Amino acid sequence: MIETVIRDYLKVRAPFAVLMETPAGGQAPPYAVIQKTGSGMVDGVVFQATLAIQSFGATLYEAAQTNELIKALMAGAVALPEVARVRLNSDYDYTDTASKKYRYQAVFNIIHY
Repeated sequence: MIETVIRDYLKVRAPFAVLMETPAGGQAPPYAVIQKTGSGMVDGVVFQATLAIQSFGATLYEAAQTNELIKALMAGAVALPEVARVRLNSDYDYTDTASKKYRYQAVFNIIHY
């Protein structure tokens, strides 16, 4: 699964936790959560996936900084043998106003094997 490949790649490079889901008891920020939002196949040969990576921070500024680091690290993910292309689709402030958790979300389109 490409999301676990990306999680493992980010876990050794990011100075914060990189998770597949937020633990039930919570997680102290900063941290990032990876979610696959879609997938497909390109020309019957390689796979395509859309990953959303949410970056959480104790402040909006920390969430934005965490997001910037995720974007920089993801640019290097193309060096992985499973990954052919990484493209940032969009990133934006995605603060959860109900829970008052500061977060940004970066959406990546990935071509992989």
